Amino acid sequence: MSFRREKFIEFGGPDGGNGGKGGDIVFEAAAGLNTLIDFRYTQHFRAPRGKGGAGSNRTGAGGEDLVIKVPVGTQILADDEERTLLADLTIEGQRVDLLEGGLGGRGNASYKTSTNRAPRQHQTGEAGEEMWVWLRLKLLADVGLVGLPNAGKSTFLNSVTNAAAKVGDYPFTTLRPQLGVVRHKGREFVLADIPGLIEGAAEGAGVGDRFLGHVERTRLLLHLVDGSAEDPLEGWRIVRGELEGYGAGLDAKPEIIALTKADLLDDNQRTEVAQALAEESGETIFPISAPLDEGLEPLLDAIIERLGSAAEQIEPADEGNWTPL
Repeated sequence: MSFRREKFIEFGGPDGGNGGKGGDIVFEAAAGLNTLIDFRYTQHFRAPRGKGGAGSNRTGAGGEDLVIKVPVGTQILADDEERTLLADLTIEGQRVDLLEGGLGGRGNASYKTSTNRAPRQHQTGEAGEEMWVWLRLKLLADVGLVGLPNAGKSTFLNSVTNAAAKVGDYPFTTLRPQLGVVRHKGREFVLADIPGLIEGAAEGAGVGDRFLGHVERTRLLLHLVDGSAEDPLEGWRIVRGELEGYGAGLDAKPEIIALTKADLLDDNQRTEVAQALAEESGETIFPISAPLDEGLEPLLDAIIERLGSAAEQIEPADEGNWTPL
């Protein structure tokens, strides 16, 4: 609240300016980021508040928006029982104005009327919006590797990309998702390897269930079946069952099946297992040996061909795909 005070002007009238609006909280999908690890150590964010109004009808400056940069593929979820999806940032540069800053207050000059020439009332600013949210990253890849533990997924990833995934002759060597870029015959696609699935993974058994969300966005599944296992066909059934149990359309995605560790089988065994898998799945089976670089070229050819048809079935992402509380 302020009044004009100037020499030789007896009735200066009100001149209290309005306050500035507070900054908004904006999330932006940025290139070059591939993890949410920074948010483990910094969890509280506050946009700058607006400046107060002043005399001489001076309006306070508005607070700058706080832009929080996250990796492409980040989902913003409400901190409620249903984990309501608020925003899904799938395109580089996509922005979501999630929370609005508070409105600035009103100075007494705004209350001046023809009958009230010297108002002494003013209004304080409003509080900005605030909320707790969860951030979840779903990797953006063209092809997702699935299979039982120790099926050779990391070995295959290392063979066809420049990735350096840990490889071991024991289950659950891979404990976090891995990405690699495959370059084959002038084409490129991104390959995602997730920890192996075991029976009951869709209900939380093992570690693979925590990462199934990463293959939700893939256009194609590459299912690796261990040819040296006691029952390769049963292994394929287990993984398919977990994909169906998880939902989110994973079981409906196009699938290519590769029979790994084919070098450990003789010709008769390889043919027998491949025929059984083909009859059960209705798909062409590609026997491969990643360490020996055997059978990889026909498999990569098939992936590129299937990616072309899978791309036609994918609808473009909705840039406004978010729901405010």
